[in-house]
Amino acid sequence: QVQLVESGGGLVQPGGSLRLSCAASGSTFSIYSMAWYRQAPGKQRELVAHISTSGITNYADSVKGRFTISRDNAKNTVYLQMNSLKPEDTAVYYCKQDRIIVDVWGQGTQVTVSS
Repeated sequence: QVQLVESGGGLVQPGGSLRLSCAASGSTFSIYSMAWYRQAPGKQRELVAHISTSGITNYADSVKGRFTISRDNAKNTVYLQMNSLKPEDTAVYYCKQDRIIVDVWGQGTQVTVSS
């Protein structure tokens, strides 16, 4: 059973940066697309960024130009580099592995942007 473990969240001031990591167990990481989602209090979970097996990326309009998703298949890890953070980026961030039948989710990591 694959497991996803996020790390790198924390408290940062507006305009600051954070890099989230999501490490996957198992040896088949490279064959799955990966994504980052976030959920703010009282709001629905939303897609932030997605990366395909070939490295094609897509972003939510709200984070384009500020966030960058990447993957390192040798380390079974997907990253989310977040720059120019805003208070509205405050949320729990989750990584997800796209599966055919049931997607796999991590437990989430809290990102708080506040002065």
